[in-house]
Amino acid sequence: MLMKKSVVTIAVLALLAVMSDTSYAQQKRMRDWCGSGPGVMKTGQWNAITDVPGVKVGHVTLKDGKDMCTGVTAVVPHDGNIFNNKVPAAVYVGNGYGKLAGSTQVMELGNIEAPVILTNTLNVAEGISGVIEWTLKQPGNEGVLSVNALVGETNDGTLNDIRSRFVTKDDVVKAIETASSGPVEEGCVGAGTGTIAFGVKGGIGTSSRVLPASMGGYTVGVIVQSNYGGILEIDGVPVGQLTKNYFFKDNILADVNGSCMIIVATDAPVDARNLERIAKRAIMGLGKTGGIAANGSGDYAVAFSVCPENLIVSGTPEYRPALLHNDDMSGLFMATIEAVEEALWDSLFCAETTAGTQGRVCGTIDKKEVAKWIKASHKAVGLDQKTSGLNNCKER
Repeated sequence: MLMKKSVVTIAVLALLAVMSDTSYAQQKRMRDWCGSGPGVMKTGQWNAITDVPGVKVGHVTLKDGKDMCTGVTAVVPHDGNIFNNKVPAAVYVGNGYGKLAGSTQVMELGNIEAPVILTNTLNVAEGISGVIEWTLKQPGNEGVLSVNALVGETNDGTLNDIRSRFVTKDDVVKAIETASSGPVEEGCVGAGTGTIAFGVKGGIGTSSRVLPASMGGYTVGVIVQSNYGGILEIDGVPVGQLTKNYFFKDNILADVNGSCMIIVATDAPVDARNLERIAKRAIMGLGKTGGIAANGSGDYAVAFSVCPENLIVSGTPEYRPALLHNDDMSGLFMATIEAVEEALWDSLFCAETTAGTQGRVCGTIDKKEVAKWIKASHKAVGLDQKTSGLNNCKER
């Protein structure tokens, strides 16, 4: 979870790309750079977790170019009263060196009752406080005496003066209240402001997949906070090896310890048991990017369903959800893996060179060079760039 605190040398920075134009409206994602994305399934309209109906995302970014380099990201499952209309949910632990507050109640009861928060390691308490404050003031919650806040984290202490604990409960409330649908800002924003992955700048990434109508037409959306390591691989190209920028090499930022938070949402009618199975596949997506879930890495996947029929409504005598058969889960598994790997790669492609505490600087992957390698790789095996990884999943 903790990245090593050392100054990046000029030699290392030579391997990294210069800062790119990353204004929100002009952000270039993996597909923009490479001409395609991974996998064969269709993306949703925004290729984001917000393609799942009702799901919203909000960011608060705290950055001063010196010591403050952190933030908050909130994922709001639906527009209603979440506490009184809980969503079925599950948590899967890839490696447990982290602080996922509220996870045991989700595992025990199989639901989420508030927005999910991502932030840094030492501000988890403020994440909890913000969720509680927001939940208690919602109309209909006047009698609420217990709130389970699910707050995930990664350690941004290499670029952020994490001991100063810049995030406040008001920042958390603001992230929730400003959450919106539609396109999601990625890269160095919110909880991804100060994160590092594979020795280069990480951050927030998102993606989605839509199953064919014959498989239900359900949507799976993912958002990630990347701060982990291993040997980076992008769409089959061994980027870490080609750049000689990976764990065991000389780049002091290429540390396998870190963390990765993954949140998966779907509108499919599934319960906590099958949501846990979906969450397990999220870790498989992490593995496809070269992550190894190292000893000091907190790698967690949270999965929830917003299927209207399956919301857990307070005060009703029975819970009668609509559930897919186990035999119908494979499409959702595949969609999860594809969306997770693309979201993680997007977190790198949308990141920008970032200066942080104690004069440290972290650059990005060389996006032009990586895109060239990926296009050459596809050409070598006969994949057409106009169709490769773009909506190839056919009706069966």
